[in-house]
Amino acid sequence: MSDVIEKAVAALQAKFGGGFDASVKFDIEDEGAILLDAEGVRAGDEPADCTLSADADTFQAMLAGDLSPTAAFMSGRLKVDGDMGVAMRLGSALA
Repeated sequence: MSDVIEKAVAALQAKFGGGFDASVKFDIEDEGAILLDAEGVRAGDEPADCTLSADADTFQAMLAGDLSPTAAFMSGRLKVDGDMGVAMRLGSALA
């Protein structure tokens, strides 16, 4: 597992320690994927209700609170595939 994935898993665990009521995959370009669901956060590339794809810098900025998921999406830095309602709920929780 890459250092970027390990740090992202830790940051997401701090925010979503109890899990999330839908499944979301974070696909980090050239690094790997992270899955967030009712069981918690872990490195994994399983199918999910919603997939968020971006480069490592974009994910790190979102997790640090320096970039809102909405701004990342609107600027084309974040791509969303699947259930947009899940993405919007997740974006609110990350803010």
